[in-house]
Amino acid sequence: MDILHTCLNVADADRSVEWYTENLDFEESWGFETPDGETVNRYVADGNGVELQLSDTEGETPSDEGDLWDHLAVKVEDVDAAFEEIDHHGVVEEPGDQPAAGARTAFVKDPDGHVIELIEPLED
Repeated sequence: MDILHTCLNVADADRSVEWYTENLDFEESWGFETPDGETVNRYVADGNGVELQLSDTEGETPSDEGDLWDHLAVKVEDVDAAFEEIDHHGVVEEPGDQPAAGARTAFVKDPDGHVIELIEPLED
């Protein structure tokens, strides 16, 4: 398994991309919107290719009370198999295709309640 990205909830994706690119020399790598248009996801990468997903959801402003951090994404060979095999402590979202992101994903919780996204790239 490889760590792909960490998702941070942000109030303004444009402002966050600008901050990471201007202050930490990250480069914007890609992005997508959810089908309902309510969430904009923009990605910035460091020089080693490690990405941060900056997730801006309409009407939501992250606070200091624990909702600034969203999830850790891990690449797996087969999302469905990993979902069935992992001794998780709660299902957040069952496996499903995310065409806009080019991946099949599932979300589970670790023993402390942290959300882990399992990602299997979709074939082109």
